[in-house]
Amino acid sequence: QVQVVESGGGLVQAGGSLRLSCAASGRTFSSYVMGWFRQAPGKERDFVAAITYSGTSTYYTDSVKGRFTISRDNAKNTAYLQMNSLKPEDTAVYYCAAAYYCSGSGCFETSRYDMWGQGTQVTVSA
Repeated sequence: QVQVVESGGGLVQAGGSLRLSCAASGRTFSSYVMGWFRQAPGKERDFVAAITYSGTSTYYTDSVKGRFTISRDNAKNTAYLQMNSLKPEDTAVYYCAAAYYCSGSGCFETSRYDMWGQGTQVTVSA
């Protein structure tokens, strides 16, 4: 079983960039689909992006396409979320999650993920 810890959040002005990291423990990191979700105050936790085991496939919610990039380095047991052209509406707590299995739109669902990090705050000022 893998445990994940997020880092890299912070305060940034609109139009700026941040890179989130998700460090995983354990030797089976490459056996998990990795996902990023976010939760704004008073709202549900929403899917942001996911990447399959070897990074062959990536998925994004429409609102971040062209601005965010998910990647992973299995040798370093780490997943990343590069966020560019940030907008105030991107403000949320961002969570990293690991799924034993999901594919396609199934990876958009929180219920498919088995392990979650504690989250990292991202705040985008106007």
